Amino acid sequence: MDRLIYTAASGAKHILEQQATTSNNLANLSTTGFRAQLDTFRAVPVVSEGLPTRAFVVDNTVGADFTAGPLQATGRDLDVAIKGQGWIAVQMQDGTEAYTRNGSLQVSPNGILQTANGQTVMGEGGPIAIPPNTTVSIGKDGSIASLTTDTVPATSTIVGRLKLVNPDQKQLVRGDDGLFRQQDGTPAQADAAVTVTSGALEGSNVSAVDSMVNMISLARSLETQMSLLKNAENNAAKATQILALT
Repeated sequence: MDRLIYTAASGAKHILEQQATTSNNLANLSTTGFRAQLDTFRAVPVVSEGLPTRAFVVDNTVGADFTAGPLQATGRDLDVAIKGQGWIAVQMQDGTEAYTRNGSLQVSPNGILQTANGQTVMGEGGPIAIPPNTTVSIGKDGSIASLTTDTVPATSTIVGRLKLVNPDQKQLVRGDDGLFRQQDGTPAQADAAVTVTSGALEGSNVSAVDSMVNMISLARSLETQMSLLKNAENNAAKATQILALT
């Protein structure tokens, strides 16, 4: 009887974990540049003295869906969306490098180009400083030009170029902050082939319909596991009654 209980409880536990992943994807349905997390179930045979007739189920995170999300035009000068494959490099507070597809950029009070979440945007030569009293335009190759607004005629100056990278997707891991990093922790090299579209943002690649269908399927699977636990309880109670009569 314990065998049924442990097998069903294992299934229910990992179904709950996959429900949490699906819920997280749905919560980020409108998050700019978000990449859906992918989970799968895998069977793990139970090794014992008896025959190999049982297998536990384990929730296995296989990575992220790197399919590009839809582009949304904003018309804002500091909004950029990567065309095709590639990432924007950002610097974390500890000095390490991470990668994002969220191109909603802003200028800090100190004039440093940052993401909407406050990470410093990396240029090919380091952090990018934006001069005061200027308007900014971002080219297809990630080059950033500033145009003075307090002089006539206005002068344009290239102040930097976004560090755009395209590391092997198999080497990328998602952190708890939603940003991606290389598994070995080394910074990726800039890739001149990566291009951006100015005045647009990339939406999340999460499919609301697929996620809802998956959530319903997981809920039904959980009900099945709980029914098995209930049947095990009933069988144990009846067995106890029979033993009491003897």
